[in-house]
Amino acid sequence: MFLPSETYAARCESPRRGINPASGRAYADVQGSALDEKNWLRSWTNELYLWYDEVEDRDPADYGVLEYFDLLVTSQLTETGARKDNFHFSLPSADWQSMTQSGVALGYGLQWAVIDGVPPREVVVAYWDQASAEGLPPRGTRVVSVDGIDVVWANDAASVDALNAAFFPSVAGEAHAFTFESAGGQRSTITLTASAVATDPVQHVGIIDAAMARKVGYLLFTDHIATAESELKQAIESLAAEGIDELVLDLRYNGGGLLAIASQLAYMIAGQVPTIGRDFERLQFNDKYPETNPVTGEPLVPVPFFDTTLGFSSLPVGLPLPSLDLQRVFVLTGATTCSASESIINGLRGVDVEVIQVGGTTCGKPYGFYPTDNCATTYFSIQFQGANDKGFGDYPAGFTPGGEGPAGVAGCQVADDFGRDLGDPAEWRLSAALNFIETGSCEGDLVGVSSLRADGGALRAAGRDRDARVLKPSWRQNRILDVRGER
Repeated sequence: MFLPSETYAARCESPRRGINPASGRAYADVQGSALDEKNWLRSWTNELYLWYDEVEDRDPADYGVLEYFDLLVTSQLTETGARKDNFHFSLPSADWQSMTQSGVALGYGLQWAVIDGVPPREVVVAYWDQASAEGLPPRGTRVVSVDGIDVVWANDAASVDALNAAFFPSVAGEAHAFTFESAGGQRSTITLTASAVATDPVQHVGIIDAAMARKVGYLLFTDHIATAESELKQAIESLAAEGIDELVLDLRYNGGGLLAIASQLAYMIAGQVPTIGRDFERLQFNDKYPETNPVTGEPLVPVPFFDTTLGFSSLPVGLPLPSLDLQRVFVLTGATTCSASESIINGLRGVDVEVIQVGGTTCGKPYGFYPTDNCATTYFSIQFQGANDKGFGDYPAGFTPGGEGPAGVAGCQVADDFGRDLGDPAEWRLSAALNFIETGSCEGDLVGVSSLRADGGALRAAGRDRDARVLKPSWRQNRILDVRGER
């Protein structure tokens, strides 16, 4: 028996007092119990979870609140043997608000790339969250030890746990000594201290400095967070002013975020002609709601290509967005390209904008959710699957450059190049995209990089023919709907 989730909503073991900064109104919390919170989770899951009929019904009294939430998930596997749902998580509501609205999160201000996760491990700096990282280890610098623990060969549980805790700190002010090794073999030890760091989601915007017959713009976009709205608008305005003929959009480390911002960027790439009256993404909830959005209560309406600002950033609502009016776009991808980033690829393909994909297969997440707060915890549970204007949304194994079938995208597989900065025309993935623009093929050596060679459609060097994964927290690897994106 499942009572409506409203029966238990905001009945909290520890009610909050005061004003909710997200709404500007008093918290609705009243005195309740942990069992009330678990009963709310049980009913809410039965109502909204995409695969609600695959969740085993357990007695909530036997578990803690968060422990119980972790069990409210399908146990089914995909055809490849992977878990069907790898995207089930929760966060303290205060942390969620801080991270999404301001881009502020606890960390060192950098992202780690794991090339090999088992001994002999290889962990390197992927990029810094701020464009300026003067005096800090550059992209591609290897981590050889942390607090004296060997990163490459450590294999006992205590050492591995200590390394994980150091790479991903949980307390502000926490400090760890990282020993780095440069490409030339020089080592240095730097103490990194965890703090609240603001992410700059739009970096490296400009014109490629290469001998090209066509003017090429480059844009690195790392996170679909609220602050990206104004930064993307400014970036596209600058590229449009330059009159670019082609765009290379670097999404290799973009795990997703706000779906409405993905829609805005897709519009700014394509412009009005191919997008007017077309759907960016159609939402399909579980079979209880064929025609109604169960979260908003409104008729089920697709997400359009948004052509104005929506109020996510400091910009006022309703400002017209600029556009490049491009008929094709080159997208650099990798294993970390996920969710809302995949929606950009899928949404543009749905309106016949040609997408050329260069890099690695994306993560494969055509699913999303509305973050839902209850009793100071925000829960993320898959509630819908998205499809483009042509009705395609079946890519649970990701989009593959040069691959076959509906999820195969024109382009080529290219390894990530940690020996060069992002935006460097000699960086393998960007170089391959430039070569495609010039010659119609990824193969060849456009910029004279001797270590670059074509091999079976994939550019490889130093044996690195695999994609590295940048480990981001779950909130930075998702497709998130917000009521502002419902207009």
